[in-house]
Amino acid sequence: TVGGYSISMLFYSFFRTLIGKEITIELKNDVLISGKLMSVDQFLNLKMDGIVVNEEKVPHLATVKSAFIRGSVIRYAILPRAEIDTELLQDATRKEAASA
Repeated sequence: TVGGYSISMLFYSFFRTLIGKEITIELKNDVLISGKLMSVDQFLNLKMDGIVVNEEKVPHLATVKSAFIRGSVIRYAILPRAEIDTELLQDATRKEAASA
């Protein structure tokens, strides 16, 4: 836990700050999905609109414009550098290290 919050709640709070921003998600099956983050829940499930999918892996998703992505299938989240609050993340990391 960090400051009374579990690590998953820290990520949930962080992803909430990215709602309305363009992000890219890499799934565990190597599919890349880029689009605007519309919502996130406590399980880190994401709702994205205006998505673009790497068509060579999944051509049948080329016409899909929105998606609900289950948190458990996400490998990486590629975020715009300008949108990341590094002070917040560093502070949370310090609190976690101090409580360990």
